[in-house]
Amino acid sequence: MIFNNIETIELPEKIEVNKAFIVVMVADGEVPFAQIIIRHSDGWEWIVKDQMVEYKGKYRYHFQIPATAFHVGMANLQIEGCRVADISSADVNDWVTIFRDIQIADSQQIPKSIPVKPNVTLGDSNQPVIYFGIHKHMHQPYYNATEMDYWDGEKDDIFGQRGGPYTHFIPAAVKQYIDGGLSHAGLSTSWSGSLIEQLNRCAETGRGHGAFSNWNQGLRELAQSKTAFGNPRVDFTAFGFFHPLMPLIPARDIIGQINWHQHIIQEAFGTEASDVMFPPETAFQPHMIPALKQAGVNVVMYDSIHHFRACKDYPYAGSGEGMLPPNPADQENAAVNDWLALNNIWAPSKISPELLKPCILRYTDHAGNNSEIIGVPAERYLGNEDARGGYGALQYEGVMGQIYDKIKPTFDPKHPPFFILHSDGDNYGGGADSYYTCNTSGLVNMCQNDARFQLITVKDYLHKFPVDPNNIVQVEAGSWAGADNGDPQFTKWFSWAEQDYSPDLNSWAVLTAFQNIVHSFEDSNQDKTLLQAVQRLLYTAETSCYWYWTGQEVWDAQVTNAANKAISLIDIANICKQDKTGPTIFMPWVRPANPGGKDWGQNGLTDAAKEATFLTFVYDITGVKTVLLHYSDSNKKSSVVMKNCGAYPSRTNPAQIATKYQAILPAGTGNIKYYIEAVDNNGNVSYSPMGKIYIN
Repeated sequence: MIFNNIETIELPEKIEVNKAFIVVMVADGEVPFAQIIIRHSDGWEWIVKDQMVEYKGKYRYHFQIPATAFHVGMANLQIEGCRVADISSADVNDWVTIFRDIQIADSQQIPKSIPVKPNVTLGDSNQPVIYFGIHKHMHQPYYNATEMDYWDGEKDDIFGQRGGPYTHFIPAAVKQYIDGGLSHAGLSTSWSGSLIEQLNRCAETGRGHGAFSNWNQGLRELAQSKTAFGNPRVDFTAFGFFHPLMPLIPARDIIGQINWHQHIIQEAFGTEASDVMFPPETAFQPHMIPALKQAGVNVVMYDSIHHFRACKDYPYAGSGEGMLPPNPADQENAAVNDWLALNNIWAPSKISPELLKPCILRYTDHAGNNSEIIGVPAERYLGNEDARGGYGALQYEGVMGQIYDKIKPTFDPKHPPFFILHSDGDNYGGGADSYYTCNTSGLVNMCQNDARFQLITVKDYLHKFPVDPNNIVQVEAGSWAGADNGDPQFTKWFSWAEQDYSPDLNSWAVLTAFQNIVHSFEDSNQDKTLLQAVQRLLYTAETSCYWYWTGQEVWDAQVTNAANKAISLIDIANICKQDKTGPTIFMPWVRPANPGGKDWGQNGLTDAAKEATFLTFVYDITGVKTVLLHYSDSNKKSSVVMKNCGAYPSRTNPAQIATKYQAILPAGTGNIKYYIEAVDNNGNVSYSPMGKIYIN
């Protein structure tokens, strides 16, 4: 009988270098091709198979690991067998694999040596240095928003193929930083709550090709490792539990998603979530700042191009940049004169090395209240190339050397350059074993031998080089390059918005109503157990992936399905009697994005309409009484009643859906700030975030 599963793995309590040992594998049937691949983080590999595997009966296999197969340090064992007797006809789905990490000690029991002093200047010298960090993002959504335990063969493969990234790849990389004597090096990493919960289920059930037994052990151990400044080597960043697109959800949901995430990080990794945030999709808009601060976030990463484009005299690269020209209302930062066209890398627009350093981001709401947060740039083009696999995609010395040469004449030793190379940690080249092993080895070697570049954690950099409090900057809205170039209009999540029907707009309209119903229920202080259940459905419905894959019915209906299930559990008529929650206002959007400027046409850029149409969704359980668009320039304030366009014409049969409102401002209105005020039939009032736009 051919086996289906590996039931147990037995390892020695102690493993020493130069001494052979035995690994025992017990399966539930005969294993035709049993083997172990031994890997070290320096790229070493050794395969134990054939005559080195002894069958002991009762489907028990002994692997004789020779002393030549390993060396001192942490090693990873890939223990596996093929379920097909003819290996030539087997494919990846026929292999069952389990991973285990082992620590190999020095047989002489020599005390651990003091780490080599790293070649890190940390501001003790006036010689120019470029500091950089690495961020790895890990996420899987729930593939059924109403059934968290939904699973099938496709999901098993999706998870099973990511055994390394979700278990031992990060520890392997950071171990190389430590062994290389880089006392300030580490990385930050974001893990969605939906991924962690599903990995926990995989560990319990054997799902994901059985790759996730004790999946977080190595990460929990590494979470205790510190840099020279006492900061985490691995910083588990703040995040939204279900991967929401934060610029487009209410502040209270941003806070709720972050708070839920903080709890699961503590449970999964035995450490507190960081006060540094990597926002989902690197999507940021300044109006998020008050909510982030309230949730305990003090530092946020943003895509660097949205700082560059917010400068006067920005050298817009045309349609090849993949975004429309920046709106003049966003271009509040002073002009800079160090624009650089990068070579030997995909970089369709110029960058400003001077701006690649942490800064202060500020937001002012409609009432004049200011909120500030530290912003850390994630460099768009370097991060994008690093995501393709490190060396071989991004030539670190050559490309960063161009930035180094540009900053040399004006180097500020108190505020040297620092930026993040950010990418998915489980996809493409940036999620491959080679990235975390061979590529990391090359990075360590570079930092040891080339004083121009140093890998450092966000917290260690900010410890040594506090942000200039006067460096307050404006950034436009937007996300990372991989989402329709991350434009300020969030087009990836507004697909088909100009057509008669948009699945994305439908989901936003459904979600707006859903948010108001759950928020009203929360404010009524009824049934805390039911509240947690409907909050979970709401936060799940905010998963950005449900908009990302527009046009696929399985994704387009997810928000509606979650909303309908939750709404069926709530007595809306009862909470209407004591409603004290204002209307929910979806973040307003404007068409065209640059009134009187340029818009997308059939052959690239074309002249845009000159008048501006302001659009939003509004919903309240007691009904909406009035919706006003307030706007102002430097001289006066004005208001206009927004037109009720009726409920969005849904095709997913939602139980409740929001109403679309619009207002039109004429050409020549100028540079304005705006927000929406909505009042419900009980007199409760809500305000949207403040926006800005120039109407030519």
